[in-house]
Amino acid sequence: MDQVTLDLSVKNPNKAEESTLREPQEILDEIAALDAESAEILAGIGGML
Repeated sequence: MDQVTLDLSVKNPNKAEESTLREPQEILDEIAALDAESAEILAGIGGML
């Protein structure tokens, strides 16, 4: 066996990189913005009916 090419080290090649966590207030602000956008879309659909 070739010691140069044989690698038995413990590594997970499929491990995803960890992303940084967002602040809770940032998440809540995004949820509120998405809720407002959804409400506008639903109001538009309701107006078409």
